[in-house]
Amino acid sequence: MSDMPTPDELFARPFFFCGIGGSGMLPLAQILKGRGCTVEGSDRSHDQGRTPDKFAALEQQGFTMHPQDGSGIVSVKQILVASAAVEDTVPDAKRAKELECLRLTRAELNSILFNTSGAGLAVAGTSGKSTVTGMLGWILHACGREPTIMNGAVMKNFVSPERPYASAVVGGQSLYVSEVDESDGSIALYRPAVGVLLNVSLDHKSMEELRQLFGDYLSRSRISVINADDPEALALLPHAKEVVTFGIEQEKAQIGVVPGSVAEGPMRQAALVVDRHDGSEHPLMFNLPGRHNLANALAAIAAAAAAGIPVANAVAALAGFEGLARRFDIVGTSPSAITVIDDFGHNPEKCAATLRTLKAHPGRVLAFFQPHGYGPLRQMGEELAQTFAHELGDEDRVILCDPVYFGGSVDRSEGSERIVRLIEQAGGHAEHIPERTAVGDRLAELAQPGDRIVVMGARDDTLSGFARDLFDRLA
Repeated sequence: MSDMPTPDELFARPFFFCGIGGSGMLPLAQILKGRGCTVEGSDRSHDQGRTPDKFAALEQQGFTMHPQDGSGIVSVKQILVASAAVEDTVPDAKRAKELECLRLTRAELNSILFNTSGAGLAVAGTSGKSTVTGMLGWILHACGREPTIMNGAVMKNFVSPERPYASAVVGGQSLYVSEVDESDGSIALYRPAVGVLLNVSLDHKSMEELRQLFGDYLSRSRISVINADDPEALALLPHAKEVVTFGIEQEKAQIGVVPGSVAEGPMRQAALVVDRHDGSEHPLMFNLPGRHNLANALAAIAAAAAAGIPVANAVAALAGFEGLARRFDIVGTSPSAITVIDDFGHNPEKCAATLRTLKAHPGRVLAFFQPHGYGPLRQMGEELAQTFAHELGDEDRVILCDPVYFGGSVDRSEGSERIVRLIEQAGGHAEHIPERTAVGDRLAELAQPGDRIVVMGARDDTLSGFARDLFDRLA
């Protein structure tokens, strides 16, 4: 990025997104288009005929789609946006290099939009980022602040027939709400007015690296919003300038809950939120289950307070929050009381949060997990197996299919069979069924009245279709 044009010069040029359908790319493309930029793109899934509805929706919104063969890159003025994982051998990248086009990663582009807004509100942490970004964006929107929102997940409140994939909202330029990622180190690019830190736990990097990245992030934030219930997050408090803390357990947290006031249901929950700045109490009721989602709500309320929204207004706004696609997304409940849930759980912490939410209420759990690649399965397979074995009971069942595989030179010797073996060694009940179609047959065969079937996995939009088809079959 040494010869970077000014932001004004940058946004006057045409953009080409390689992998435009990706969860991190699509919202950025939508924000640029909403601001009047010329945006074209390519996607391997489009070429393969996967998720045709998504690409049809993009074309209806005015995005020009090209094959991923380099033919869409025609001018040195074009800016190629591609993830750091896109190799120079990919035809679009190769052609852009030949023409000497400027190339930006997703995070570089997002950080420019973020840092040049009036005030950037960043949401960081190992898990919960998308949900809190959606909650915070919705609060600001409902309170008339017209935020621009960049999210990695579809926000149900903003979905319309014209915008079925609403993972971004194009608002004004004064407030920019975005999740920021530590896994690739790109969190270092952001200079937040408000920097939220949800949690710090092992995922893609060592704890030492994470403490350094998140500590530096807090030191760059004008106001830090920190989870007082997370010991690792709280330990980084000395790095922060000005702080708002939140938490369920910590009675010193500035935004918290009145002890004993939490009431959880299988689909929604309520609590009495306390603002310890002035001692005021505000009844919160919202349509997301699970203690982790109550913590997410407190994070969003605290961040909104840091941005000048009264706690009472933030709490009232959350009553209308509809949640995110693929985040404990209830597809439906059949006449025989079998519920199907579509969920993004793909690492041990996210899977544990979903399974705990399910196990807080009666009924057997049938968990189907589709790994998002062989590499992640090798890295976190043991922790994942322990999670399924320990969070589920003797009557529950886990099914794994083979990892979703999008090509590339990856070691495919250790797959789902190993995880099934580890779950059973740890005392759980698991099956390996290689093909997903056969998994659907097996789940339909196993399902009994009162069961909850949860479909889990990342980086594959077709999982939502699988969950819907399974529900239709059971209904």
